[in-house]
Amino acid sequence: MILALGPWSVRLADTGPVSAAFWRLLLALPVLAGFAMATRQRLVLARGPLLAMVGAGVFFAIDLASWHLGIERTRLANATLFGNSGSLVLMAWGLIAMGRGPRGGEWAAIASALTGAAILMGRSLDIGARTLAGDVFSVAAGLFYVGYLLLLQRSRATLGSWSLLFWASAAGAPVLLAFAVGMGEPVWPGSHGGHWWPLITLALGSQVLGQGLLVYALRHFSPLMIGLALLTQPAVGVLAGWFAFGEMLSPMDGLGLVLVSAALVLARLGERA
Repeated sequence: MILALGPWSVRLADTGPVSAAFWRLLLALPVLAGFAMATRQRLVLARGPLLAMVGAGVFFAIDLASWHLGIERTRLANATLFGNSGSLVLMAWGLIAMGRGPRGGEWAAIASALTGAAILMGRSLDIGARTLAGDVFSVAAGLFYVGYLLLLQRSRATLGSWSLLFWASAAGAPVLLAFAVGMGEPVWPGSHGGHWWPLITLALGSQVLGQGLLVYALRHFSPLMIGLALLTQPAVGVLAGWFAFGEMLSPMDGLGLVLVSAALVLARLGERA
């Protein structure tokens, strides 16, 4: 639920969307370092793990930049759902690694995802080209998040969760700052009469609490249960979009959300197998 409320803070931030992602990582660094030291997780890394963390941080930065651009351009429900489409990509990656084609439920997951995505993107195109671009940015975010996860797989065995989050954030923050400056976004909050609270909420909520609780839960639950729990995010995104920004969904939008969510469930079931 905390992760799903992050887009709300992005919309309220008095910076550009990529700049908000930069502050999300930068403001979280002291807290993540403090938690790592309090739990005796090492922050000094050897060359190999450090390079892996830098690569993961770059992928994470591009993921956040794409997702935050999508949040600004499409409905919160669409951005949240497409931003969590990594399960389907991981399923496809696994099939490629095994050198085989889809089977049974995997075909159903692919068909359900494509149908639901076509409905949602078609509805976005009805609203305007800008909302369709937002959907595309959100899907791209899901792709880059998979790259982030794949790079972290080996490091998870030797690094603690807080140390991992600290280095991924430290490596990603400069990349996001460079993107924001290159795009000409306002970086410093308050330049247009705004304030820091949306950015502080984004850093402490999404990066520290949201990511921290998720990493903690990975020790106690199966990937299937984690994946199913994360599917609550689109529902929270729908409610947040309606409550804060008056974004209404039609029955066809609801059908698209259900189809893509069902595809994610089927993909998680495939992961268990």
